[in-house]
Amino acid sequence: MRKLCNTGFNLALMALMALSTPLVWAQAIFPNKPIVLINPYAAGGPTDMISRVMSKVLGDQLGQSVVVENKAGGGASIGASFVAKAPADGYTLLMGTSAAHVVTPMATNVSYDGLKSFEFIGIICNIPNILTVHPSVKVDNLKEFVALAKSKPGLLSYGSAGMGSSPHIGAEMFKYKAGIEMTHIPYRGAGPAITDMIAGSVPVGMLNISVVQQYVKNGQLKALAFASSKRSPTLPDVPTFTEAGLSGFVSGSWYSLAAPANTPAVVIEKLAKAFVAVQNSPEFQSAMAMQNGEIFYLNRAETSKFLQDDTKAMQDLIRSTGMKLMD
Repeated sequence: MRKLCNTGFNLALMALMALSTPLVWAQAIFPNKPIVLINPYAAGGPTDMISRVMSKVLGDQLGQSVVVENKAGGGASIGASFVAKAPADGYTLLMGTSAAHVVTPMATNVSYDGLKSFEFIGIICNIPNILTVHPSVKVDNLKEFVALAKSKPGLLSYGSAGMGSSPHIGAEMFKYKAGIEMTHIPYRGAGPAITDMIAGSVPVGMLNISVVQQYVKNGQLKALAFASSKRSPTLPDVPTFTEAGLSGFVSGSWYSLAAPANTPAVVIEKLAKAFVAVQNSPEFQSAMAMQNGEIFYLNRAETSKFLQDDTKAMQDLIRSTGMKLMD
């Protein structure tokens, strides 16, 4: 009788092991197929550049290809929503920004929670914004631009990488601090905005320096002020906003990596280890140097606190400025 009971127990144990083995095995051998990295903006912008450098190093570290897919629109919510609803297995990741996780969910109804719908792997860098104008705008410095904007309230239009993007928030902060009015023209990423700015159809832009600097260097655009605490090494003649007369003004885009919520811890740990390797890789450091990126690494716990603080700061900013996040 005791032997029969033991046999029954062993069979039950084997059955439970058989049921759990596929999931446990899949986690243990992760990754065993290509990973998709979603960029929630159009091709050609800074998020696209960072995504492609990151995908190369992540792939090398994980031993599987990491493929970048662009799912632009909705203030980064289309791409973020796609990842939030993807299987929680580590094979679909999001190149995240403040727009995807903080601003857009705060400003409009989206199908995901900017914080709770994701497992954050970390934050890796920041790229400052820069204010530029088309050469047809007859100003030579920030002071002259502010005077022009005040003489034509609402008539100047500016382009950004999209509703709720860091350039959009930065431009709205600039408007508030400078006491001017401009009309916002949102795009599905920095690439399309640059195209119209160079053509002169949108005379003003607040965008990441990484996508603007080559056009400033060749004279297609004119830079008025750099939104960082110190000048750019690649555009040393462009003053900071503080130097140009708007004290303490800084603005930039931070970039994170996230997976869907409830992704197994063992998978997140493998991704986090590879993520650290990205930061330390010569490829990423070289790309950041060329793009004026500021590398700073936050681990999972630090990222969680950073996002909570960023959310509160955005709420405070909206209350104090009356800023419109959505047109």
